[in-house]
Amino acid sequence: MTLDKTNRMNYLIDFYQELLTPKQRNYMSLYYLDDFSLGEIADEFEVSRQAVYDNIKRTEAMLEQYEERLGLFAKYEQRKLLLDQLKQLDLPSEAHVTIAALEQLE
Repeated sequence: MTLDKTNRMNYLIDFYQELLTPKQRNYMSLYYLDDFSLGEIADEFEVSRQAVYDNIKRTEAMLEQYEERLGLFAKYEQRKLLLDQLKQLDLPSEAHVTIAALEQLE
């Protein structure tokens, strides 16, 4: 698994976790956030490794579908890029205070 995929999944989990079932949230959190192996998750929940794998793959697909439809992560990345561009401009100090406040909202 690549670092880019892991980072993307972590963001998608963060944005869409409330749309997941508790079991999906648990599996995804353990796998992506806590770096558990499939076997460790299977042992924890007393299910087969294949069941964990299937659940994670289905959940990944669901998260990608949510992102495709809602675009929360893409919008977040766009806002972040725009804020970075604003910081590079020669603006009055009051504007930089506002930019900093906007960054705190992220």
